[in-house]
Amino acid sequence: MNNLKVAVIGAGQVGGTCAQRIVEKKLADVILVDIAEGLAKGKALDLGQAASIEGYNFKIEGGTDYSLIKGSGVVIVTAGLARKPGMTREDLLTKNANIVKGIIESVREYCPDSIIIMVTNPLDIMTYLAYKASGFNSRNVFGMAGVLDTARFKFFIAERLNVLPSEVEAMVLGGHGDSMVPLRGHTKVNGRPVTELLPKDELEGIIQRTRDGGAEIVSLLKTGSAYYAPSSAVCDMLDSVLKDKKELLPASVYLDGEYGLKDIYCGVPAKLGKDGIEEIVELKLSEEELQALHKSAAQVKEGVELLRKNNLI
Repeated sequence: MNNLKVAVIGAGQVGGTCAQRIVEKKLADVILVDIAEGLAKGKALDLGQAASIEGYNFKIEGGTDYSLIKGSGVVIVTAGLARKPGMTREDLLTKNANIVKGIIESVREYCPDSIIIMVTNPLDIMTYLAYKASGFNSRNVFGMAGVLDTARFKFFIAERLNVLPSEVEAMVLGGHGDSMVPLRGHTKVNGRPVTELLPKDELEGIIQRTRDGGAEIVSLLKTGSAYYAPSSAVCDMLDSVLKDKKELLPASVYLDGEYGLKDIYCGVPAKLGKDGIEEIVELKLSEEELQALHKSAAQVKEGVELLRKNNLI
């Protein structure tokens, strides 16, 4: 799948930065689409002019017409309303559901054989909606959340212990929200269990800060939300797909009995390759972690049911 075309829907901070990372990492040609007149085209032009300086030869094109995405092998959906201070991901539910439905109709028309990576919040619910609206195989529709949440968890632990984030081994599962599940028992720093390095109350504080990671940035920025780390997380997943790495990454995937969960999208470890979700890996969880995962999935289920109630699914 190397050197194919990747469509990024939404040219805001996440989408624009994602497009930048894709070409700078030399992953694929990019089509950037946004309904705001001139936004995608302007950012594409700007990135194109940086090509000779940054040394990438991949093309980037922008516009408002969805026909531009025709033939894209992967479609990354970032479009939607961003959270504002005091707003939860669930507050965005119905508004972003209508936006996502329209986008997926265009994806189904122009890229019927593509892989869809969802970024729009509330992430797990929007990914479920994209799966239903597209009619695609569930393995070809998944969401970016766990990679971002895990990166935040690693950063906070590294910051506290004065080590590099790369020296932290961790995994965050569950829905992308207040009930996400950082796995204490699977978290190590240079091979040592984090529970041996941090008191329980400090570790709990870091876990809570991870859950509030997006909201903390929203409160600081005041007029926007995170985009550097989210775009990096998307490109990490995209890299595994395009290069068929089959890398084990936490992703929001469709569960059909795994972890005792059924007909729901939730964050669990999965191997990503050229065919999308190539394997869902069931880690051995403690009873507490499994209960937390089920509680997180139940919150996602509530959002899905709300969409059904409003005839959005």
